[in-house]
Amino acid sequence: MANHKSAEKRIRQTARRKEQNKYYAKTMRNALKALRNTTDKKAAAEMLPKLSSMLDKLAKKNIIHANKAANLKSSVAKHVNSLA
Repeated sequence: MANHKSAEKRIRQTARRKEQNKYYAKTMRNALKALRNTTDKKAAAEMLPKLSSMLDKLAKKNIIHANKAANLKSSVAKHVNSLA
């Protein structure tokens, strides 16, 4: 158990950040799934910039690793380009 006020505050901050990070990561995964399940090229092309922006923001905040964001963006762009 925490012995200092600062340690107790740290525990509260960590718990709050963990919840926020889980929310943003889950939102990103849902958006990714939605784009990957799309078969319409026009809709997918519309979703791509939003998803790329979301991935960049998550990487900037260290919620996901920068290389993971780059890999996801690359694979999703490849998927969108392969649609007919």
